[in-house]
Amino acid sequence: MKRAAIVLVGAAMLALASGASPAAAQTFKTYGCADGTQFIVGFFQYDKRAHLQIDGKAVALTRRIALSGSRYSGGGVVLKVGKAGTTIKHGKRPASACSVQG
Repeated sequence: MKRAAIVLVGAAMLALASGASPAAAQTFKTYGCADGTQFIVGFFQYDKRAHLQIDGKAVALTRRIALSGSRYSGGGVVLKVGKAGTTIKHGKRPASACSVQG
């Protein structure tokens, strides 16, 4: 137990000495969709996932293979971002076109 505490303190000191800090959000965007859905998506430095706040829940979406653009999925949510626009599909609802608000 004591050794684990020493290791944690040492790791924290090393992180501070190297200039590491908690990951800051690089991008937050608020979207409104054709079906009335609204969500916020955040992309963080050093994290390949998309972090959504939708229907009052936080959902982390893993990046998936896509032929064009980007596709993220997880927790029953699929987010597609491409040149043609952004769509979201969640729950048993059909995919809906979305656009950035504000």
